[in-house]
Amino acid sequence: MHDTVIIKAGIRRILETRIVFHIDFDYFYAQCEETRSPELRTKPVCVCVFSDRGGDSGAIATANYTARKYGVKSGIPISFAKKRLKDREDAVFLPVDFDFYSEMSENAMSIIEKRADTFEYVSRDEAYLDVSERTDGNFEKAGHLAQQLKNTIRDKTKLSCSIGVSPNKLVSKIASDFEKPDGLTIVSQDKVAGFLEPLKIRSIPGIGIKTEARLTGMGFETVLDLKRMDVFSLNKEFGRKTGTYIYNAVRGIDQRPVKERKASVQYSKITTLKIDSKDYQFLHENITELCSQVHDVLKKNNQAFKSVGIQFVQSDMSNKSRTRMLKSSTSDIKELQRTADQLLKEALESQTRTIRRLGVKVSELSDVQGQSDITAYF
Repeated sequence: MHDTVIIKAGIRRILETRIVFHIDFDYFYAQCEETRSPELRTKPVCVCVFSDRGGDSGAIATANYTARKYGVKSGIPISFAKKRLKDREDAVFLPVDFDFYSEMSENAMSIIEKRADTFEYVSRDEAYLDVSERTDGNFEKAGHLAQQLKNTIRDKTKLSCSIGVSPNKLVSKIASDFEKPDGLTIVSQDKVAGFLEPLKIRSIPGIGIKTEARLTGMGFETVLDLKRMDVFSLNKEFGRKTGTYIYNAVRGIDQRPVKERKASVQYSKITTLKIDSKDYQFLHENITELCSQVHDVLKKNNQAFKSVGIQFVQSDMSNKSRTRMLKSSTSDIKELQRTADQLLKEALESQTRTIRRLGVKVSELSDVQGQSDITAYF
């Protein structure tokens, strides 16, 4: 019994002194372009996903802060962005260069990983770090570590990033967005409530436009306002899962651990369809061809896959995706095509918009002989 009490006390102490970083690179694709062409830093820069239809067909992948001042943001059509920047003759529109961005990400992430007790890769421009041990649970030490990390990243890669420091992943993610770009926001446990309460409810991850509209319609504007709503009312309004999440989130409660995770290589192919469509037979023909192209890459590299995904870019330029994990790794093209087709059928059951671009990806890769897993940044 005495040992159990000690263990529980130890767990409480660890949770109380946990320190988590959320690192988010500022306008990543556009910033990568600025590193190799410094003259772009004073200009509006838009990195674009051009479609195969020619002209200005396509969407903005990301824009730097100069372009954002004119209302240019990720996801809007390139033609819209050009209209908003029509008075800026120096505006620059560049095609995406994912190979270059992957290389930049790999360099930055290798620096970040060395400063973590536990490193969790999220995406090319985002990661979580648990640094509780190396900072002894001390937020002053954590602040120094975060600033040193920012300085090292800038020195080695010429990239700036924003870091949020707090006792958990949720608050750190909010904090990393608080003083962008090139920000550092530290929120110790005793400061969590004071930090969150003045924020707009949209600042809480997971509260999107529709949920925000419902809450503002109920008279809630800030996190402090929302804290007045009890968990039972939230559950009744949004369902138990979402209601409980909102109740905890506005109080800065998040017990999710930082989980060791590195980026795994994935292969993908995406195509712009000849016409926007949601016709199954038409999409099936395209997805079968995409599977063949992906399989050619797998065969060339003598690799198997365990995860299959499909991606839609819809007619309004929004994205949808579906992924399925297989029971075991395989290099069988028929299994790839069968799984992708199943995902396509499932996605089309609730599809209302037509589809503009269609993609297939495979991940969780390994050697066909099964000697080793492949883990690398992409």
